[in-house]
Amino acid sequence: MADIYAHTTPGLTSPAIDGSMIVPDDGGDLAHVSRAIYVGSGGQVAAQLASGSMVTLSAVPSGTLLPLRVRRVMATGTSAGNLVALW
Repeated sequence: MADIYAHTTPGLTSPAIDGSMIVPDDGGDLAHVSRAIYVGSGGQVAAQLASGSMVTLSAVPSGTLLPLRVRRVMATGTSAGNLVALW
């Protein structure tokens, strides 16, 4: 399949070009800092942002796309599931 955008430089306003499932971990960073987090099963998300700040987002509905640059999703305090990091 042809990709007419293959030679353009992606920016923060561009769609995500890759992603991976998130396994919340209190001691380990994601493979890549995200540009967004998809929440498949609603709940609470505790995360460390790219800046190093810690945040907890409560009552996140299933199917939400959070436009956050996240370096780590914490196991402690995260009840949401089926999380996907997009970058």
